Amino acid sequence: MEENGEDKLIAVARHIAQQLGNNDSMADDIFQIFSNFDGRFSREKLSSSTKPGGGGDDHLRAIASLDHTLQSLERQISQYVSADHPIWSDSADSAAFLDSIDELISIIRDWTPMANSDKNISACLSRAEDFMQQAMFRLEEEFRLLIERGCESFGLTPLNNGESSMFDSDDDDEEAVNGDAHGHIPVAQPLGDYDIVIDALPSGTINDLHEIAKRMVAAGFGKACSHVYSSSRREFLEESMSRLGLQKLSIDEVQKMQWQDLEDEIDKWIKASNVALHILFPSERRLCDRVFFGFSSAADLSFMEVCRGSTIQILNFADAVAIGSRSPERLFKILDLFETFRELMPEFEANFSDQYCILLRNDAVAIWKRLGESIRGIFMELENLIRRDPAKSPIPRGGLHPITRYVMNYVRAACRSRETLELVFEEGGNVVPLKDSTSSSLSVQMAWIMELLESNLEMKSKIYGDPALCSVFMMNNERYIVQKVKDSELGSLLGEDWIRKHTAKIKQYHMSYQRSSWNKVLGVLKLDISPTASNFAGKPLSMREKIKLFNSQFEDIFRTQSQWIIFDEQLKKELRVSLANLLVPAYQNFIRRFQNSPEVGKHADKYIKYGVEDIEMQINELFQGGSGSSGSRK
Repeated sequence: MEENGEDKLIAVARHIAQQLGNNDSMADDIFQIFSNFDGRFSREKLSSSTKPGGGGDDHLRAIASLDHTLQSLERQISQYVSADHPIWSDSADSAAFLDSIDELISIIRDWTPMANSDKNISACLSRAEDFMQQAMFRLEEEFRLLIERGCESFGLTPLNNGESSMFDSDDDDEEAVNGDAHGHIPVAQPLGDYDIVIDALPSGTINDLHEIAKRMVAAGFGKACSHVYSSSRREFLEESMSRLGLQKLSIDEVQKMQWQDLEDEIDKWIKASNVALHILFPSERRLCDRVFFGFSSAADLSFMEVCRGSTIQILNFADAVAIGSRSPERLFKILDLFETFRELMPEFEANFSDQYCILLRNDAVAIWKRLGESIRGIFMELENLIRRDPAKSPIPRGGLHPITRYVMNYVRAACRSRETLELVFEEGGNVVPLKDSTSSSLSVQMAWIMELLESNLEMKSKIYGDPALCSVFMMNNERYIVQKVKDSELGSLLGEDWIRKHTAKIKQYHMSYQRSSWNKVLGVLKLDISPTASNFAGKPLSMREKIKLFNSQFEDIFRTQSQWIIFDEQLKKELRVSLANLLVPAYQNFIRRFQNSPEVGKHADKYIKYGVEDIEMQINELFQGGSGSSGSRK
């Protein structure tokens, strides 16, 4: 018995020498120190004992010692492997179990170099590896139990009985997780930003997990440890995403959704993505780094496996929207998606920067670009919509056309996201160029849309039979366009020159209206002989015939044009003032000459139907739209 104790003591000394000695020379020095310290540690005993196979009896004693040690470890480890209760429920048991595993790892590492040359050693190591695997299986189970118990202590298990959590989808858009006095984490509170990190497991549990991970990695079971870790944490993360309202939808399911339903899903996506990228993923990154501290590759692999499913869920939804319909009504929600992606790109870069996550980060960049392509495609569809809008029938009373109202309100709303659109169009590079343009791509795009709209309106104006009404129609629509440009971001995009040019167009339509509508009337009031003042036989009209013709033409124009409409009050006032300045002086002069005409004599008042004040009053009643005035100017 005493001899056996000395053998064990020498074995311990030999093991220490092997661990401390980086080479044979250093080991010899350590042997000398031990020999000087205690005579039992003779250099010869220590040297021969460290070389299994070097001497017959010594070699056999070394193998016997190895076998004895393995039997002892097997008994110790087996009692823990077969235990019917969690080992980590008792700190003494968990510490003893880990110590046994440490010793087993050390033996396998130290004796493996000799296994190829010695069958006895190889047989011993084969046994050691067998119950090492059993120990690892039990460690996996303990690892999983620790994670589950840690989640339960923080109240992160699935909820019952109508309880709420930080991840309920009906909560506010921005949510926080604040710890309470009992260490429970999920409490929904409004917050101003996402600059928080969740400690998803208690600190003691994280330390225990780290100790287990350290042994599993050392034993060559690092991937198995990562797998059991990621399986458990992935469930938590997916449950969290579900509670944020993000459904698991295929690309086909997303594309078949009604637009109103899809809008709701986009709102949920924005909320869930912000919480995931700002809070959940960084928290998982931090937890992985703590559990696998010192083992960066295992930490990176585990993080990727935990977050990959939820990240793909986020990316696939955005991709489905990006490659879906490009109907103009979708622009604003897709802009929301694009802007959310732009804001989250630094988070994708920070969270997915390692070798295992690089593909996820690249996918995020690609989908962000596809959203930009979708936005550009929507504007192309808007252009096609303008081109294809048919000139079926004239708008009653020369009013504002629905296409004008739609396009102008659409582009005004779009320009609230000017910064985003400038980024999208600068990267796209497919905007239709305008002559001599040095403007930004977005400015060129908007100018092109305005040009298409005006061309479409000019085509529609041609279906009016009355040239004057054609001009009124164009005045109404052009004035609406200019006003919408001036009081919005469009003004700075299109520029002052554009506004001046199109304001001049309104004046041109004004002059065209006057010529086509009132020149004939003014011709009647002229005192000289002219085609407009002649009867059908080409003979000059008498003064009495002229005033009758004037009355008739004026009444016809008033009856018709009082039903026409000018929406813009300022434009309406300008037109009336212009007409009064044109017509009233000519009528005054005509009436004065008519009253003094020998042809009429003292019976002049019999023929004068309208006084000057009557003419002015009638002019001020033009463009009222009649009792059936259509629509409002918005």
